[in-house]
Amino acid sequence: MIIDYGSGNVRSVAKACERVMQDYAIKGQVSLCREAKKLAQASHVILPGVGAFADCMQGLGGLEGEHVAALTRHKEQGKAFLGICVGMQLLATRGIEFGEHKGLGWLQGEVCPFDVDDSLKIPHMGWNTLSWTATQAQAHPIHPIAEDIADKKDEEADVYFVHSYHFCCTRSEEVLAHSTYGRPFPAVMARDNVVGTQFHPEKSQQVGLRLLRNFIRWRV
Repeated sequence: MIIDYGSGNVRSVAKACERVMQDYAIKGQVSLCREAKKLAQASHVILPGVGAFADCMQGLGGLEGEHVAALTRHKEQGKAFLGICVGMQLLATRGIEFGEHKGLGWLQGEVCPFDVDDSLKIPHMGWNTLSWTATQAQAHPIHPIAEDIADKKDEEADVYFVHSYHFCCTRSEEVLAHSTYGRPFPAVMARDNVVGTQFHPEKSQQVGLRLLRNFIRWRV
């Protein structure tokens, strides 16, 4: 189920998920959700997001019904959750874009502006490579979301970003992969049944489709 709160490429995400389910013969239905009560029916929830942190958080809170409470119940029940771009940023403790704003607090840290020199344009827009953390790649079993992705190199690991702010995490163990734009920043984060991607999987060709496939198959 994809949260439709007026922010994010919900149609593009839905079409990408439908393609994945068709290509891999995965049973189920992709649907958009604007009513909190419908979330109880979902095994997997995706929260996309495009725009400013505060506007997205306000849009999420303004949906029909108690949407934030329903999302929290979904998480506490151990069901799979994926945040995309600003959808991942909303999982932070707070965002400091145009003031200080409270986030959902599911991942520890805050959303900060890029601190880069003038040679790099903001927003960061385009293709960058994912680098999976050494702890994930070597010390622990690979996270299900990274299956058939973490072993890819160079252009095979490229994904598509559009963002002016990034996640400044306080728990390094929550970072599965990072990318670099002037400085490294978290590109994939996870904790328990919650995963977030700073990039747009629906725009990231084969890598993005594999990630969506892994998420849809994920049984926490």
